[in-house]
Amino acid sequence: MSNIVVENRDIVIPGDLLAEGMDYIPGDFTFREDEKIFSKVLGMVSISGRVLKVTALSGPYAPKVGDKIIAKVTDVLMSGWRVDTNTAYSAVLNVRDATARFVRKGEDLTNLLEIGDFIVCKISNVTSQNLIDITMKEPGLKKVEGGRIMKINCNKVPRVIGKQASMIQLIKEATGVEITVGQNGLVWLRGTPEGELKAQQTVLMIEQRAHKSGLTDKISKFLGVPKRVIAPAPASVEEEASAEEGSEQ
Repeated sequence: MSNIVVENRDIVIPGDLLAEGMDYIPGDFTFREDEKIFSKVLGMVSISGRVLKVTALSGPYAPKVGDKIIAKVTDVLMSGWRVDTNTAYSAVLNVRDATARFVRKGEDLTNLLEIGDFIVCKISNVTSQNLIDITMKEPGLKKVEGGRIMKINCNKVPRVIGKQASMIQLIKEATGVEITVGQNGLVWLRGTPEGELKAQQTVLMIEQRAHKSGLTDKISKFLGVPKRVIAPAPASVEEEASAEEGSEQ
């Protein structure tokens, strides 16, 4: 006989039993052993029909093709740049993937990007050796100018974005700040100093309380806006990538 031994939103650790029997299907961060399903990580249980998933609450960012991230230039190469991806692995941005304009051979690449610059980019390739290529040749991918960069736990990114980008839209509307969330846990805030500070405080509050229920109400109260149904914003790449995961939290 099949049965679930946990409840939705329960916090579990690696090896915790989630369900017994073959009627249930192991999802993200779970595994089956004989007729039992266990958690692989420290995280929060998500039950969707017959599928059991665990949303990780800790652990490093794992680069994936298609992810939009925010990265920092750490070196200028002969034909591009090396960037810090907020992981154990750096990435390479080739000149041809950084700009549509013609770059002369031998041109000083610091005219485009200098060491210390942050960029919004997209992962275009990850090899089996974790060599990462990135691109900036898509809408919304660009050099970071103005504002501030903050860092959060990458596992909390879906919660910060929210279902259909509803949480991030709430913060944008309440603070007037432009917000770009990278899947690697870096967040770019750009607005007035007061707005940026309020947005930063809000994002940190979401990060700290991501596993708790009633979060939207708490955030609405903190921002001083009435609870309401928020029309979802047009999803950016990183929001689309997290929409399904965020909706389960």
